[in-house]
Amino acid sequence: MPGVGVKTASQILLAAGDFSAFKTAGHLAAYAGVAPVTRRSGTSIRGEFPSRAGNKRLTNALFHSAWVASCHDPLSKAYYERKRAEGKRHDAAVMCLARRRLNVMFAMVKAGSFYEAKTPVAA
Repeated sequence: MPGVGVKTASQILLAAGDFSAFKTAGHLAAYAGVAPVTRRSGTSIRGEFPSRAGNKRLTNALFHSAWVASCHDPLSKAYYERKRAEGKRHDAAVMCLARRRLNVMFAMVKAGSFYEAKTPVAA
């Protein structure tokens, strides 16, 4: 996968194992700390913010790999630019990309397949 080298892959696998402990990619994202959380207190709901919980080493590995991919991989760069156009700051756009890439990694590990870059097809 673009942006994931030997060191980053080893950090991800050391932190999360073979992903067998997680039922879904959402559970893995919550463990990694890349899933957004809604702040609530009583009747007030303050929107979604990045989680402060989670495995910090896994979060950092995912963030750095997404940052590199946003510069060098055309599909990741397009997704990052789309998030920036929606009004998200750099860090938030990279975290959205990290979550998306984590979903792909989860599917790859569960299926036992390699990464295949697929271009989106217009419907």
